[in-house]
Amino acid sequence: MRLLPTVLALFAVFPMVANAQTPAEDTPKPAAVTIATTSPRAEAQTTDSNAAPAPTQDSGPKVTFGGFVDTYYAWDFDRPNDFQRAYTTQPARHAEFNVNLAYIEAKLAGPCYRGRLALQYGTSVQANYAGEPHLGSVSGPSVSQFIQEATVGYQISPNLWLDGGIFFAHLGYEGWLSRDNLTYSRSMVAEFSPYYEAGVKLTWAVSPTLIATFALINGWQDISVYNTPPAGGVRIDYTPTSKLTLSYDDFVGNATADGEPVHLRVYHDLIAEYKPTDRLQLAAVLSLGTQTRSTSSGNTAVWGGGAVVAKFSARKTIAVVGRVEYYSDPSQVIVVTALPPSPPTASFEAIGGSLGVDINLFGPVFWRTEARILHSKNAVWPLHRAGALGANDSFVVTSLSITL
Repeated sequence: MRLLPTVLALFAVFPMVANAQTPAEDTPKPAAVTIATTSPRAEAQTTDSNAAPAPTQDSGPKVTFGGFVDTYYAWDFDRPNDFQRAYTTQPARHAEFNVNLAYIEAKLAGPCYRGRLALQYGTSVQANYAGEPHLGSVSGPSVSQFIQEATVGYQISPNLWLDGGIFFAHLGYEGWLSRDNLTYSRSMVAEFSPYYEAGVKLTWAVSPTLIATFALINGWQDISVYNTPPAGGVRIDYTPTSKLTLSYDDFVGNATADGEPVHLRVYHDLIAEYKPTDRLQLAAVLSLGTQTRSTSSGNTAVWGGGAVVAKFSARKTIAVVGRVEYYSDPSQVIVVTALPPSPPTASFEAIGGSLGVDINLFGPVFWRTEARILHSKNAVWPLHRAGALGANDSFVVTSLSITL
């Protein structure tokens, strides 16, 4: 962390240097490229990855700094023996006070360029980056887990941006930051799809109601690679009215190492969010994935799930949120239980529900509490006795967070 002050200082000095070389007639970015959508991951494309403040007429580049701290305590009624909660990144630990996610950021916006550097820490970071590929001496999660985003963007035309680096994933409805999601914990659909990507992406504001994103990336939540060529995907966000947002996204890529038979992974999300009133917000997501040569008999495996969420704001500072969800991965393509996949079967198939209360204590300070229960077809949840497994998992989590 000794490098952090230097990094932030460079971000502060750079705008002053660049301003001396930038003509006074710099034009602002059109509003079309920062259309707000209500999907957290769609917002990540226009607010987190890209959202340094746009320069105003006759102004030079601008830089802003920020941060976020999310602390929590979770009690898992299965009381896992190693205090680590299975099949999740948030909340990752049982019966301890800890930091789910803390990050600091610097954002830069110029007349036709932008950038974001965000460094992070927390138990969610440890859990989420544990599967990062580690081939060779310069790869793996030892360094990359601390980089939430490191992006550089260039405005090709008024409605077209090219961004490269490490950035939030273009997939799904829920995002990496708890404050941006309707529920505190993530749905199974979100947990079992990528949160981050490394590569390049084009963001095209087709119209004030339609945004298209095209991504060329290293792989399925991979910063380090283990195969070639790269993977790809698209995302379409359509907002016909201020109350409705419809989204589609996908991923296509090989899931095996070079030299092995190709296991082609194809994944889709369909997302709808509807706000019938200022107090009520509804959201639904359906996901479906396939992967060739991935069943026990060598055929194409299929997995998927869905979630429905409703949030009601009783007051400006108090809201109640509920969720029901389902997920199934019979061939253990995404969710590996490390238990026999054939009789007696132990693949992951679960339904669940949660109920939460969100309280805005003051300005940027939020207190969120959630109770959640999950029931699986097979005994896959670790219990208190080492080696014992159960078919049910339930927990309560409470979180106190602040946005800086």
